[in-house]
Amino acid sequence: MRIEWWILLWVYAVATGILFFIPKNKLRLAVFAFLCQQMITFLIGLVVVELGLLEYPIRLFASINRTSFTFEYYAFPVICAAFNVWYPNGRSTLIQLGYYAGFSTVLTIVEVIIEKYTDLIEYIHWEWYISWITICLALVIARFFCVWFFAKGKV
Repeated sequence: MRIEWWILLWVYAVATGILFFIPKNKLRLAVFAFLCQQMITFLIGLVVVELGLLEYPIRLFASINRTSFTFEYYAFPVICAAFNVWYPNGRSTLIQLGYYAGFSTVLTIVEVIIEKYTDLIEYIHWEWYISWITICLALVIARFFCVWFFAKGKV
């Protein structure tokens, strides 16, 4: 088995493990954030691969979809759910911006390492800073939808 398949298996294990740490009182928020992020990444991911900006040489469901099912439909939505569940409400704007920057930076660093050393992703007309911007923007949009949806309650 190639290292890429072990990485995909590890990503599924870690993402599933994260779900076990979601507090029960925040489960609705986590599910909503997960589904919002799937909607966002479905649209953006398809556009990006169809325009030939990125390629995923090794991926699940290769005959069905050219995007990365693992990242677009599972790992990133799980991370978005965790992002929203533990969002620093009531903290300073600087800390909240740092929260966005921290998540975006860590995810981008991992993506760049995976792009450089594996065949899971290949940048064609893409750069690391575009990944950082799109990840951050996707988190902002999902957070906006979560705040809007749960406007009566405290998110």
